Amino acid sequence: PVMDNALAALVERIRAASADARPLRLRGGGTKDFYGESLQGEVLDTRGLRGIVSYEPSELVVTVRAGTPLADLQAVLAEKGQSLAFDPPHFGLGATVGGMLAAGLSGPSRASVGAVRDYVLGVQMVNGRAEVLQFGGQVMKNVAGYDVSRLLCGSLGTLGLVSEVSLKVLPRPVAQATLRFSLGQAEALQQLRRWAGQPLPLRASCWVRDGGQDLLYVRLAGAQAAVDAAIRSMGGIQEDEARVDADWVALREQTLPFFALEGAQCLWRLSVPDTTPVLALPAEAQGELLEWGGALRWVKAPRTAMAALRGLASSAGGSATLFRQAGPGVPGAGPVFQPLGEPLLRIHRALKLQFDPHGIFNPSRLVPGL
Repeated sequence: PVMDNALAALVERIRAASADARPLRLRGGGTKDFYGESLQGEVLDTRGLRGIVSYEPSELVVTVRAGTPLADLQAVLAEKGQSLAFDPPHFGLGATVGGMLAAGLSGPSRASVGAVRDYVLGVQMVNGRAEVLQFGGQVMKNVAGYDVSRLLCGSLGTLGLVSEVSLKVLPRPVAQATLRFSLGQAEALQQLRRWAGQPLPLRASCWVRDGGQDLLYVRLAGAQAAVDAAIRSMGGIQEDEARVDADWVALREQTLPFFALEGAQCLWRLSVPDTTPVLALPAEAQGELLEWGGALRWVKAPRTAMAALRGLASSAGGSATLFRQAGPGVPGAGPVFQPLGEPLLRIHRALKLQFDPHGIFNPSRLVPGL
């Protein structure tokens, strides 16, 4: 691949760091710095790698450099009536496309449209040997062997520097509407499951206890006729779309009142099958918000609830991540991500060795000591 000055400079720094086994901390806008295990190494700023390399609206594909602000990319797509359907969170000004890929986080629409990795067609990356590698391309059917592009989603920069990414984009839905229902959590989960079995244009859901009231919000998106028919058949109270749109953004960006943490509270992200019933949360838990039809459960609870929450998530066939902590992290207080079993850990180690033989990229960000 042809290298410009910005990429060449980063490759040179990676080559030097590799020679000295000196850790590097890959960073775009730094808006996801709170996420993951620990931040180590000298900062390698990706924001010099910016700009859209190619965009074919008719082909629904965009290739963009990793340091490009996510907001810039979304503005360009919006001009053509298109968007990133998985609705990635920014978590602050300056979020970059590379950070979106590395964090692998998707927004409220995830359950109906798929995750970040489902839209990644190809990547260009620099590995720990300072080699510029290309994986995938600009079409869906191009995967032979190991799907590295998707492997990089959620790897938190531990395998290499993503320099460029090709993404599938989709037209923005023609019509959107939000319905509100007064339902307890158990009833809401049952109702969501019933709807899931019907041909409804469900886009997102949010159950939360708000001011002592149990409320379920459901977002519909699609063709006008489909949305209108769903509104008639589902019932509930239709919200003002302009006002509620800001609430869906606040849900994605975690600026809703629910997400404010006080004292020793932490925000836990429980990922479980959507068929999981109401979880018997430990006594110290202080609030719960459900997304993705019940598959994503945000719980506010102190660090001391770690074992209980991990036990609950595991027994449901899922996992619990310490997503945000109110104060500074407590060293040795248990890993942020649910520990992997030995077979998976072996694969992690082998991949890390292949991509980053000298262990220079974001050490211990994903798995302590790796």
